[in-house]
Amino acid sequence: MLDFLVSPAAAQAAGAPAQPSPYSGLIMIGLMFVFFWFFLIRPQMKRAKEHRELLARLEKGDEVMTSGGIAGRITELGESLVTVEIAQNVSIKVQRQAITAVLPKGTLKSA
Repeated sequence: MLDFLVSPAAAQAAGAPAQPSPYSGLIMIGLMFVFFWFFLIRPQMKRAKEHRELLARLEKGDEVMTSGGIAGRITELGESLVTVEIAQNVSIKVQRQAITAVLPKGTLKSA
């Protein structure tokens, strides 16, 4: 019935398809791992290392920004808590991990 589209001789000559290499699946998995390493895992590890270094360099008097968007000056440093003065005679305690950035000196005066 479909002889007018594909001749029977051409259909018979095609034969069985060639078998793919058994290593092609392993190569694809390896390439996916390399992709995830360079574009997801490695940058995240780099950001975490930079954040640990930032927290280790904190000093009394530094102007900081917290993860909640609160800007203030460090008045006390503890092992896990930091006291941040957000206004004159107004201080709050935040976890050390909540500090996301150290601001340039004088930022709070200009705001």
